[in-house]
Amino acid sequence: MRLSKTISQSCLIATVIIFTSGIAFTQDLSLPGQSVKIGLLIQDSRWTSAVHGAELAISKTNENGGLNGRMFQLVVRSMEGPWGTGSKQAVNLIFEEKAGALIGLHDGRNAHLVEQAATKSQVVYLSAWTGDPTLSQAFVPWFFNCVPNDNQQAASIFKEIYEVRKYRNIVVVHGKDYDSEKSYASFINTVKKVGKPDPLQFNIGDYVQTTDILADKISDSDADCLVLFCEPAVALKLVTQIENKNHLLPVFGPITLLNENILSFQELKDFDGILSVPAGIWPEAENQKFSKEFEKKYGYEPGMVALYSYDCMGVLIEAIRQAGSTDRGMIQDSLKKIRFNGITGSIQFDNKGNRLGKFEITKTKNGVPVTFKNEIHR
Repeated sequence: MRLSKTISQSCLIATVIIFTSGIAFTQDLSLPGQSVKIGLLIQDSRWTSAVHGAELAISKTNENGGLNGRMFQLVVRSMEGPWGTGSKQAVNLIFEEKAGALIGLHDGRNAHLVEQAATKSQVVYLSAWTGDPTLSQAFVPWFFNCVPNDNQQAASIFKEIYEVRKYRNIVVVHGKDYDSEKSYASFINTVKKVGKPDPLQFNIGDYVQTTDILADKISDSDADCLVLFCEPAVALKLVTQIENKNHLLPVFGPITLLNENILSFQELKDFDGILSVPAGIWPEAENQKFSKEFEKKYGYEPGMVALYSYDCMGVLIEAIRQAGSTDRGMIQDSLKKIRFNGITGSIQFDNKGNRLGKFEITKTKNGVPVTFKNEIHR
C-alpha cells in the first residue's frame, strides 16, 4: 500500500509538470535535415550495454540513410538519484529534447512514472526490461513491452516445472525489491490458480547475512528444483553456495537475473548449465552476426540487456519507417500492427501492448539463453 501510494504521488507530480509545461506544444518534425530523436531511459550509469544496444541499432539505420535522409539521434537519461527522478527525466526528454518516442531499460517502479508521463503527453513508450504486468493492465494505448511480462514468464516456468518435468518438490526464493515481488507474485498466483500445493518458500530478506544457512536449508529440503525471484547478485551467490555443497539442482527464474550491467561476464557464465529462463527460440544466424558486430564495436560480448535494447530500438525504427512519418499517433498505430523479426525472436503486440509469443524455457550459456532450435533445453 505504501509503495502504491508513493507511485501515485510521483505520477501526480509528473502529471502536474506535464500540464504546466504546456502539453499542447507542436513540434515541426518535417524540416529537412532535422534529426529524429529517440529518448532512452536507463536505470543508472552502470547500464552501458543498454545504451550500446540502442546505439548500434541507430548507427546501422543511419548508415543506410536513416528515415528518408533524416538521421536518428539517441538521447540518454539516467534515473539514478532521488525517487521521482524518472518522472523528471521523462518530462525532460519529451518537452526539452522533444523526443518522438521513449525506450526504457529500468525497473518497474520507474516504468510506471515514465508510462504516466508518456500517456499524458501522448508519446509512445516501449519497455525493454521490466516484466511488471500491471503496466499493461491500465490499458494505456501508448505503452508497449518488448519482453514477456511476469505473467507470461511465470506461465512458462510453471509449465516446464510441473507439466514437462513433473517436479513435485519445488523451492522458491524471493526478494523484497519491487520487480522481484512482482515476478514472485505472478508465479505463486499461477500455482494457486491451477490448484497445485504451495511450494516451499523463503524470503531472502530473512537471510541477508546468512545465505549459507539458506543454502543448507535448500540442500536439505529434498527439492527437485529451485525457482529464484531476487536480484541477480543474490541469486548468483545462493546458486554458487548450493553448488559448493556438491548439490546439483536445476534453477529457474526470470530473464532479469541475466543482467550484464550488474554481474560481470565471468559471473554470468557461472549460471551456465544451471539456470533456465523463459526466452523462447531466437534466430541463430542473426544472433551470431549481432554478437560479432557488437563485440567489434564495443570490445565486449553483449548480454540480455543489450539484446533487448537493440531489438526494442529496432522495432521502434521499423514502426516509424512503416508509418512513413514521425507523427506520434501514426507511430502508435504502426506498432499496434507490426510484425518484426528481431534477434530475440518475432515481435508483435496484443491490444494491451504485451509482447505476443511462446517463451520456451532454455538454459543459459555465456550469460545468455541457449535459444537456438538445435540446442533448446528440455
